[in-house]
Amino acid sequence: METLLIKTTSEEETTQLGKDVAMVLKAGDFLCLSGSLGLGKSVLARGIIRQLANDDNFEVPSPTYTLCQTYETSPPIAHYDLYRISGMDELEELGWENALEIGCSIMEWPEQCFDETPPTAVHIQFSEENDTIRHVAFSGNSSLINRIKRSLLIREFLENSSFKNTIRSPLMGDASARSYELIQSGSEELLLMNAPALTDGPPIKDGKPYSKIAHLAENVTAFVAIDELIRSKQFCAPEIKAQDLQNGILLIEHFGNGSIIDETRTPIAERYMAAVEFLASFHECRFEPNINLNSGEPYTIPSYDEKAILIEVDLLLQWYAPSQSSTEINTTDAKSFENIWSNYAQLVQTHEQTLVMRDYHSPNILWRANETGTDRIGVIDFQDAVIGPAAYDVASLAQDARVDVSGELETQLLDHYIKLRKLKDSSFDEEGFRISYAIMAAQRATKILGIFIRLNERDGKPAYLKHLPRIQEYLQRSLKHPALSEYKNWLDTVIKL
Repeated sequence: METLLIKTTSEEETTQLGKDVAMVLKAGDFLCLSGSLGLGKSVLARGIIRQLANDDNFEVPSPTYTLCQTYETSPPIAHYDLYRISGMDELEELGWENALEIGCSIMEWPEQCFDETPPTAVHIQFSEENDTIRHVAFSGNSSLINRIKRSLLIREFLENSSFKNTIRSPLMGDASARSYELIQSGSEELLLMNAPALTDGPPIKDGKPYSKIAHLAENVTAFVAIDELIRSKQFCAPEIKAQDLQNGILLIEHFGNGSIIDETRTPIAERYMAAVEFLASFHECRFEPNINLNSGEPYTIPSYDEKAILIEVDLLLQWYAPSQSSTEINTTDAKSFENIWSNYAQLVQTHEQTLVMRDYHSPNILWRANETGTDRIGVIDFQDAVIGPAAYDVASLAQDARVDVSGELETQLLDHYIKLRKLKDSSFDEEGFRISYAIMAAQRATKILGIFIRLNERDGKPAYLKHLPRIQEYLQRSLKHPALSEYKNWLDTVIKL
């Protein structure tokens, strides 16, 4: 059983504790508050609810007489005061278990109904050391307590980084273990990246886990290294204001909410063209794999090698294919698939290699309307960067996994990129680039089909399934290139998209 002990010396500190707890709450979380009258239970509860409501003046009446108050916050929360409850039957009538299915709950005086705190709950016991010092002891649900500890670590980081009395607001996370917060420090808005070290899964090949083979960043050092490298080339990556590499916390510049898509999630063609112009300029630079951080720590950018490419496309066999048919891929077809992609991986190594940001698409491209040229494009989420085929990031943009890019716009983007590269370098290999583009676009679509099924089946994130038809369409486009005829024949025979 996980435990945590906090001391508070004022109502303000207890309120702040409540706010920091609220930052990590999600549906199903259950807080049981115990302790004598006047020790801060209601103060903590009020801090939690106001943080979830994003309003320090939000009205939070005591549920002493109503027994329960519910709030349509994010997530929804139910606040119980069981001091005057008659027993478990009355609590059942309040539908306390149903409330946990759609949101989280705070329950003061739980001992009025429960002989023992429910195993899914975190029990928060208030006691006093003297007239001013309160002890707040957390015990129970390890997952929730560890999230609370992480939130308190972030608060400590902010305080130690001279960003005191900041206002924290959660932002939507992504498909990874990272999460983000909007930090208001006076008149300045910053982003906090919460990126605990990646826990490697079990070895799956050659004694290595997937993340090692695919060269996925395992800590924030990779982000810092690539950020410093991009900025050194005079492109717009966020300035890092404060960092804790050991704990995986970064405070970075906020580029705002400008997007290359409109409110209907439709690509803004002019902005996509600007984004491909960014890449054309970016790819004119030379990127050495061995770099040193400003702190002096060395970092080597991994190569997008054959093993990395193969382990990614294998996600189609491991996840997508089984979801589409009850028939397993036989050994012969699996070996044929591997041989096809081994040949493609070797071929693209002969084409232009550069820094590949790997997720250069709409969620990670910020539009900076007040700037000009390549400065209009701000880039984020590049910690998985590798040295690989220049065509990869062009494909990532022109076949944006999150929005519908028409075939016409894709062609315009590809042609515009090639035109710009040839203007600067008459020796630019257009034919090789187009082959590399088709292969890496197909590789990206292939792995994403597997990733989106995995996010649903393994990680319980079904929202990604809505993107499958788009990715299937992108893959069909790429398969029209003659270089991919062998893969097209394999898919037509084995899976039938």
